[in-house]
Amino acid sequence: MASRSAASSVLSLLLLAAFVASARAATFTITNNCGSTVWPAATPVGGGTQLDPGQSWTVNVPAGTQSGRVWGRTGCSFNGGSGSCQTGDCGGALSCTLSGQPPMTLAEFTIGGSQDFYDISVIDGYNLPMLFSCSTGVTLNCGGSSCPDAYLFPADNTKTHACSGNSNYQVTFCP
Repeated sequence: MASRSAASSVLSLLLLAAFVASARAATFTITNNCGSTVWPAATPVGGGTQLDPGQSWTVNVPAGTQSGRVWGRTGCSFNGGSGSCQTGDCGGALSCTLSGQPPMTLAEFTIGGSQDFYDISVIDGYNLPMLFSCSTGVTLNCGGSSCPDAYLFPADNTKTHACSGNSNYQVTFCP
């Protein structure tokens, strides 16, 4: 009986190891093409940073991440890790652990195993033009508060797109 239990345990561990090995991170490259500094933020992983014009920031998002968000903050002033932003402020932190305050253009995502989902939302307001693309999906473009590629109101449920799991993503401010 003990060998059957041990064999079952070994099989369970092998299946778990195979699942973990197949679940890789998605890479997000966030680029500031604006003429001024943008302070992008990302939750639940990434935090935040300062991007001067032309700079990029790379964030690895683990498989299984749900309800992820990336947004650009503007008009920020930080001293060390604390300060404030005119748009998208997240409790005065440079490295965000909670969502920002409106208005903010949002890139939203869920990173699954074999399939990911992503969209742009301006339900909480609009503050920056944004492109959001998946390496195996369509490019979403939001250049204004009523852009057709973005969720405009809560019941607008036709704007989520799918792409293959383990894809790479590009978020560009001021494309």
